Amino acid sequence: MKKNGDKALLPAGLQDLLMPAAAHEAEVVRRLIDCFSSEGYDRIKPPLLEFENALLSGAGETLSNQIFRLMDPTSHRMMGLRADITPQVARIAATRLQKASRPLRLCYGGDVLQVTGSQLRPERQFTQVGGELIGVTSDAADAEVIVAAACALENVGVKDLSVDINLPTLVPAIATDLSLEADLARDLRVALDRKDAAEVELLAGKHATLFLNLLHAAGTAEEILAFAKTLDLPGTARKEVERLVAVVELVRVQAPKLTVTLDLVEHRGFEYHTGISFIFFAKGVRGELGRGGRYNSVSVDNVVEPATGFTLFMDTVLRALPKPKIARRIFLPFGTRREEGGAFRAQGWVTISGLEPVKDDRAEALRLSCSHLLEGGHIHELGTN
Repeated sequence: MKKNGDKALLPAGLQDLLMPAAAHEAEVVRRLIDCFSSEGYDRIKPPLLEFENALLSGAGETLSNQIFRLMDPTSHRMMGLRADITPQVARIAATRLQKASRPLRLCYGGDVLQVTGSQLRPERQFTQVGGELIGVTSDAADAEVIVAAACALENVGVKDLSVDINLPTLVPAIATDLSLEADLARDLRVALDRKDAAEVELLAGKHATLFLNLLHAAGTAEEILAFAKTLDLPGTARKEVERLVAVVELVRVQAPKLTVTLDLVEHRGFEYHTGISFIFFAKGVRGELGRGGRYNSVSVDNVVEPATGFTLFMDTVLRALPKPKIARRIFLPFGTRREEGGAFRAQGWVTISGLEPVKDDRAEALRLSCSHLLEGGHIHELGTN
């Protein structure tokens, strides 16, 4: 006979979120969504399950190995559990909201499930909160999503926030300008991601000086913007950097207290991005708080729109916040009138009502983790003794 403990086992990467953490996460999600809504991002709620081909359209293509699949018993078509909400937003924008005015601002909050976790994020189920700005290509749009996400994170209490802005399209642009072969361009990009100077020099050949300079193009915004102006870049690549400079300047004006760093060649995790991308960090907090950037929103019907957006990872965001305050809980002895309890709830109390008479109301209040007791019409604070 199996022990009851066996029934409590969960698969690796999955966990129960108990009190007060579950309530804390819900409250933080609400506050983040409120911030995005106040800037014109309308909330939508996609389903947990979709047909597989919809989930793998556009940005979802890179998550093919992360999707749990099952057969729909009604249509006999393959369905998938979402591993990311962004592809669903693209589908909604291109279909249900096809005639809505652009730019289209949408936000969301919900759980995703992935086949495997990563070293930094072993969790396979976690909550995403994010926003997408669809149908516009301007520098102001890129800056808006960065600043909107940063302001929302700071509003919920994240301290020492920084954003690392990247340009994953720069190396491909240089490769095109220099007419490098596709295999060579791919190998160079990998070597740059690994910061392997020897391999970069070997692969770049006569262009080694340019690519070695790019290898070290990571640091504070002030340093890298000044450094970028000295680079001898070919035409298309020069325009990419000029756009980066314009966006960074907008971010610094709109969020002057935000720490901004740059990495001109970082590409890992931005495989489907088509322009400026970014990652949020908080000092002393393990993992990314969120990431985002510019991409092409592609629906299942191959409707393509320019878009930029961000996704925040609630497991990391919560690690960056102070522990939730324990709510004031008052024990209402058996027989307390409901309207009396309602008056306390209106004042912000959590009320725990006695369901039957007990010999010692104080002991019962402590047993039920109450901080206060209603006794003789008065509130008494309870000690631990």
